[in-house]
Amino acid sequence: MRPLQYYFVGSGTWFLTAGIQSVLFAWLVTIVLDAPADKVGIAQMSLLLPSMLLMLVGGSLADRFGGKRLLLIGQTLGALAPMTLALMIAAFGLTYSGVIAYALVMGIAQATVTPARDGLLNTIAEGAIQRRVMQVSMLQFGIQMLGFAAASQADRVGAIGLLSGQTVLLLLGVVAFYLMQVPPKGSSSKPGSTHSLPHELKESLIEGYRSVRESPYMSRVVILNFAIGAFFMGSYIVTVPLIVREVYAGTSQQIAWINIANSIGFILTIMALLRLGDVHRQGRAVLLALILGAIILGVGGLGLGFASLVVVIFLWGSCGGVAMTLLRTIMQEQSPDDQRSRMMAFHSFAFMGAGPVGTLLSGYLSKWLGPGAALILCAGAMVVVAVIVGLTSRLWQMDTTPVEES
Repeated sequence: MRPLQYYFVGSGTWFLTAGIQSVLFAWLVTIVLDAPADKVGIAQMSLLLPSMLLMLVGGSLADRFGGKRLLLIGQTLGALAPMTLALMIAAFGLTYSGVIAYALVMGIAQATVTPARDGLLNTIAEGAIQRRVMQVSMLQFGIQMLGFAAASQADRVGAIGLLSGQTVLLLLGVVAFYLMQVPPKGSSSKPGSTHSLPHELKESLIEGYRSVRESPYMSRVVILNFAIGAFFMGSYIVTVPLIVREVYAGTSQQIAWINIANSIGFILTIMALLRLGDVHRQGRAVLLALILGAIILGVGGLGLGFASLVVVIFLWGSCGGVAMTLLRTIMQEQSPDDQRSRMMAFHSFAFMGAGPVGTLLSGYLSKWLGPGAALILCAGAMVVVAVIVGLTSRLWQMDTTPVEES
């Protein structure tokens, strides 16, 4: 198989297990352990916190040692987390501390895998990066639906069965990435350098930060990704499950339906974008999608019925298909070749790093005001950020239309 095919297979195993995890983790914390709103927020923060702390380090290591090597390490670590939790449940039963430990290990794996995988894509994209980003995004959300469907049977299959499945899938991904042939990536250290690895990582991070700061587009992508992580991610993984539990007395199946609706909306949008071709007014499309998506998400806090919540999440996911894909495309296209893993690490760092802030914010807002009001407030905050970025940057005028030579 071509490197791109192995890439899709290996990435697919991660995305599939991520789909299982998103439902399974919420089910374990909110339904099985019946944790209060603030502890739900803390648990989800534990899943995201390592990304905030280690994502940039993962990107620098991938640039220095090669993305494939980091992928193998991170994917293997990811396989150990569900295997260990399954053994703990079998031996001692499910505990809140056990779930937190699982979340922290998976967060470390995420911080290793994500920048390495994103940085490799341009290397094997065969000259069609926007199309490859769309294909990976469609694969991510398409295959996650299988994970949602599998995890919707958590009440019947049980946590141990699903965690064992995660372990096997992630190990298959290790094999796929091992077989993937990519151009060799040597150390980025200067010849004769006597600097220690920590010093080189520090210099690498500073160089990456300067590249992002000096770019009129990448810097705004990072700001928008931070806002998405803080206001959208927290709402989705904390507030929405709490609405399902407290407003609609839901189960793992209803949580799964929410995830499936989001993915279907995302996939249908990506399919439309693939059919229409490259988007040249990328910044404008991102800003409009974020504003419209936030308005739609806010409707979900009105308590109009579970069916209406599913429709809201579907439409919100459709807007996300535009925003998330094009934000990643802008970052890929604007990144210097020798810093791509670091640039994608900053992209993911802003999104995942803001997650702990968003989960805590959503958890406490839900506790103080109720989940419906919390959802509306976070959606409104996203609108404000998108409008400010649109008015104070060049993102709205961004145009990637090729200039024809006369």
